[in-house]
Amino acid sequence: MLVSLPLAYLLLMAAAATFVFSFAMAKWIPGRKARTVFPAVSVACCLGMVLVGQLQYQHWSSRHMLVLYSFAWFGITVGLFPSRKLMHQYAEEIGRGVKREKYDVPARYTVFAVFSVIVMSFVAYALSQ
Repeated sequence: MLVSLPLAYLLLMAAAATFVFSFAMAKWIPGRKARTVFPAVSVACCLGMVLVGQLQYQHWSSRHMLVLYSFAWFGITVGLFPSRKLMHQYAEEIGRGVKREKYDVPARYTVFAVFSVIVMSFVAYALSQ
């Protein structure tokens, strides 16, 4: 269904997902690096997903991969929402020079993030058929 949309709409959807993710991460993780690193990583992941889709045996089209990227990126943004305060706290500590041996993240945060990405990936797959 979504794959039949014009490519410009799919690119706009991917750009929106990248913007939302980058904005959220820049808000949750203070510092100048977050404002430059996360958009670059997002674009690299998008291009990587499109390339991997082309190299697979099934030859997923770039349209399919753009839909998957958009939904997965929205899923990771939603999935990281509960841990935003913890990420902010750890990023501030690192910025002040405090180094911990281990940065504890509760299992429920990890499970929610993984679950969110998996659910959004299944939704993307269902909507791209």
